[in-house]
This record gives sequence, C-alpha cells and structure tokens, in this order.
Amino acid sequence: MKEEKSTTAVSGYIAIVVLLIVAIAIFAGAVYNNTWMVALGIPISLAILKGLTVINPNDSNVLILFGDYIGTVKKEGFFWINPFAVRKRVSLKARNLNGHKMKVNDKLGNPIEIAAVTVWMVKDTAKALFAVDDYIQYVQVQSEAAVRHLANLFAYDNFEDEEATITLKDGAQQVSQMLERELNERLERAGIDVIEARITHLAYAPEIASAMLQRQQATAVVAARKQIVEGAVGMVEMALERLSAKDIVQLDEERKAAMVSNLLVVLCGEKSVSPVVNTGTLYN
Repeated sequence: MKEEKSTTAVSGYIAIVVLLIVAIAIFAGAVYNNTWMVALGIPISLAILKGLTVINPNDSNVLILFGDYIGTVKKEGFFWINPFAVRKRVSLKARNLNGHKMKVNDKLGNPIEIAAVTVWMVKDTAKALFAVDDYIQYVQVQSEAAVRHLANLFAYDNFEDEEATITLKDGAQQVSQMLERELNERLERAGIDVIEARITHLAYAPEIASAMLQRQQATAVVAARKQIVEGAVGMVEMALERLSAKDIVQLDEERKAAMVSNLLVVLCGEKSVSPVVNTGTLYN
C-alpha cells in the first residue's frame, strides 16, 4: 500500500525568469534567422508554462510520473512542477458529512431512525488516492455502515433493558466516542482522519412511535404516582407520631385505620376533596 511522501517543487518565480530568458532567445533567433534557437525555445517555453501551478492553503498536489507516485506537494505557493507529471489535487480541509436518516433496528429489535454527522479530513493523500477507488464515497459508505453497526449494539432506552448502562438516548457522549473510534478504524485504510462524529437524529420509527409514546407516558404517570404515594405515607406517619407524642388524642387501631384512609384519599386524590363532617362516632 502506498504511503504519503513529501516532495519539493521549484519556485514558480524562478520558472518565470527562465521563461523570459527563453522568450528573449526566441525573439533573437527570429530576428537573426536562427531556426535552431526558435525550434528549441518554443517547446521549452511551452513546457515551462504547462508546469506552472498554484497551491492554495490547505491544498495539495499528488504527483504521478508515468504511472509512478513521486510525492505530494503540500506547501502553499507558486511552483513549477515537471510538466510530464500528472497532478491530482487533494483538499486537506476539514469536511462535514451530514448523514441522512436511516431506519435500523436497535439491540432489542425496535425499529428506530438515526442519523449522524461526521467531521473528517484527508491525513494521507497517497492512501486516499491509491488505496480506495473514491475516497469521498468510501467515507460516505463506511460512515453509514458504522452508524448501523452502532445502533445494533445498544437499545434506544432502558425501558425494556433496565440493566443497560449505555443507551442511544441517554449515553450520547459515550456513543459518539465509540462512533468516532470505529470510524477512525474503518477509514484508516483510506488515509482519513475523523475529527468528530455525533448522533444528530434519533427517534422511534413512525410505525411504533405512537405506541412508544404511550408507554413513556404511562411510565411517567406511574413514577409520579409512586412519588405521591411515598410522600403521602410519610405525611401520615408524621401526623400519627405527632398526635401520639403530644398526647392530643388517643386513637385505637380502628380509628388509626380510618384516619390513615382519609388522609391518603386527601393527599393522593387528583381533585379537591369535599370534607364530610361526622357528628356521630365510628361505633354508632
């Protein structure tokens, strides 16, 4: 597998000076009817012109001479390069790959929609051009495969898998780190460095979204009711202890049960309670 090697190029300004000298020689040959000078000067000037190139910041030129990789010029500036060498421009800038939404199954088999954004750049120009057919398409395909694989490893949430320590919904940081690590492993062959990878869209598939929403709502209601009941029991316990400690009233077991029942109804009820005054006793 080819690996990147840096190479230098002749300054383009030196080539311009040589071109001016050759142009003067051609003019002098034309004036003094020196055909040899003209015949040699024209192809030399054309070769100089063809070899002139400009390399912008964060760009590179990969040079191939007669099928042989001779090096990569990464230094920005104005250069003259062998006119017989094929120059292939490779950008070294960071790029965004905004993946489209994909429908996949999570660890528990639930259909979900997921999408990710990947920030990447070319690290090795030789691998990018010679190790794969099209490195941009290679990044797209491998990114999609990595996201699918990651979605299959974890559950969407821990409603069905309570022992799950990492889920797609709640473990965003860990999931993003794992995605970035897997992408770097997959794209190393193409000389690509993944700077960042994050999940940008995560949702249940439309066909089960309604059912999952109802399940989440039911879970929230149960959790809220549990909290209310725990608070109500604590308040009833505190009331009984205070009444007993201050010896305000002596309650037998039956009256305690009635008091607990009434307090729980008042504290746990969803609507305002209308009190009923009992003028008798519990025994009449």
